[in-house]
Amino acid sequence: MSDAISRRLPPEFMQLEGSKKPGSTLWPSDAKAQADINRWQCWGLAHFGSACGIYIYEHLVKKFLHLGDPDPAELRKAEERFHRFAKVLDNHLMGRTWLAGNSTTLADYSVGAPLALAEAAAYPMAPYTEIRRWYAGMEALEPWKRSAPPA
Repeated sequence: MSDAISRRLPPEFMQLEGSKKPGSTLWPSDAKAQADINRWQCWGLAHFGSACGIYIYEHLVKKFLHLGDPDPAELRKAEERFHRFAKVLDNHLMGRTWLAGNSTTLADYSVGAPLALAEAAAYPMAPYTEIRRWYAGMEALEPWKRSAPPA
């Protein structure tokens, strides 16, 4: 499976693929570690990713589909949601290299995926130094580089 495809899979498929590789840090065999990874994957889908999705739709999808300019009311909603959840992520990352555990896991890939479009979709990233530091670490990973969207 290509890195580009695997980065965009739902968590359950990522976990299934990870379980096929014993000893992998992406989805360790320890149940407690798996629960923490799953928690962050679900949080990313329900909260952080959905906030990013509004920016993606308003700034990128609408432009691509010629649906008009970004809606200021939707962007205000996005900003409130983004800041609420980015603060949670930024605080959690303080003093940590990776989101769940001491090495890269599926949680990092899941929660980090929407950040690939942060600049293009105009996320308000400036205040979030820990997220930016962590994401720079993600961007330095070879699998991440191979799956990056075209510039």
